[in-house]
Amino acid sequence: MSRISQTDPELTHRLTRRGMLGVAAGATAAALLGAATAPATAAETSAAGGGRPVLPPGRLGIQLYSLRDKVSTLGFAPVFAELEKYGYDEVEFAGYTQGSAGPITLAQLRRLAKDHGLNPIGSHVGYYSSDPSAYTFAQNLTKVLDDAQALGLKHIGTASGPGRYGNTVDAWKRAAEEFNAYGAAAKARGMKFYQHNHSDEFAFATDNPKVRLYDVLLAETDPGLVYLEMDIFWAYAGQFRFSKRPDGSPAPFEPLDYVLKQPHRYPLFHVKDGVSDPSNQFGYRMVDVGDGDIDYQRFIAAVTRLRGERLAHHWQTEHDQPTESFTFARRSSAYLHSLREKC
Repeated sequence: MSRISQTDPELTHRLTRRGMLGVAAGATAAALLGAATAPATAAETSAAGGGRPVLPPGRLGIQLYSLRDKVSTLGFAPVFAELEKYGYDEVEFAGYTQGSAGPITLAQLRRLAKDHGLNPIGSHVGYYSSDPSAYTFAQNLTKVLDDAQALGLKHIGTASGPGRYGNTVDAWKRAAEEFNAYGAAAKARGMKFYQHNHSDEFAFATDNPKVRLYDVLLAETDPGLVYLEMDIFWAYAGQFRFSKRPDGSPAPFEPLDYVLKQPHRYPLFHVKDGVSDPSNQFGYRMVDVGDGDIDYQRFIAAVTRLRGERLAHHWQTEHDQPTESFTFARRSSAYLHSLREKC
């Protein structure tokens, strides 16, 4: 059950906007504002709370990179207290230190999360570095896994692209071999290794422009060892950038289709929104979840409706550069909790 108990007036405004656009809850502005005089349609009833929540219970998290300014100045305790109020269930780490807020041990961090009803679900760590002492999978795999295990994480991954050796087919095959090794080491500890995409993963191999690099990653990694965290915003940015091959021939793809074909490979998602902007090199301007044009009702519902998949995935909100990070966290949670299945 949602821990969100009060209506957010900003949320009502956003749902009204997206209802008129026809990309979110599918309700009319009048119904959302309580001004309708005619009987509500099925879609309106759903958006107003009459249908099953699209977001599965206990599966809303946040990537703490979005709140790095608050963590570094206030520390984890005040941040976790806010997230508890906003109705979050999980957190995904982007480092385990508090910056100027002072030191904290992993045991203290794990306990602090638990005290605020937050499940540490995953963490981002670098893939490789030229520094042999760097905290990365390639340089210090054992330490990375030790720390993840101390925090009780079920997933440990990287947001680095697989381009360590270049962007040829063979280069990505070589990176895939390393990912398989990290996945095997993580599995031995009871964890899943995962890779988080940006848009470049959907580009084409430099030595074979007919081959999409993301397809190489999927084909060459063992599905029992290597998992994916789809950043939905960056996947759609990849769709904008790479729906044509370098020679101009069409190569359309739908990010959601990747998930529907292999849902077990996507235990984690980044829920990040954008307003369509063809003048932007990525095709979107990043905004708070619910303020953009990515249809999260459609996307989340399509995944969670699959048989046996409703509780198999974790949905982490994120914004790379939020205007005000607590406001982003609050509004994004309220929006996602408001979404209802269409009747």
